[in-house]
Amino acid sequence: MEQTQQQTSIETGPQRIRVVSHPIFPDDPIVNTTKLPGANETAASFQFDQEDHTLGNALRFMIMKNPEVELCGYSIPHPSEAKMNLRIQTYEGTTVYDALEKGLDDLMDLCDVVTATFTDTRDDFAASMGAQ
Repeated sequence: MEQTQQQTSIETGPQRIRVVSHPIFPDDPIVNTTKLPGANETAASFQFDQEDHTLGNALRFMIMKNPEVELCGYSIPHPSEAKMNLRIQTYEGTTVYDALEKGLDDLMDLCDVVTATFTDTRDDFAASMGAQ
């Protein structure tokens, strides 16, 4: 099965950040986020639209694996709102944007490995069932 690589790009504007281009629809962002006020190069908060604990916990885990990151945490402001806030603080020498981009890339790579492993195991199981 051929894997499609997704490109991660962080385009910073005044407040909106478009993250992760879809391989088929490059103008349609998969993850859309807003940089919250009070940000600087080493500490920023982002609000992800239409996201919840699924992305929040996985992304927080992947970002915290980066040794250049001092702190990363997420919260859901209210259960009835489809928004997730992510706070990143980095050590001097790296930016929150680099940490976010690396975290998203690492998470996509992990998802690719899980998909490939699942597909291979499913195919092996189907082949063994057909051989009986």
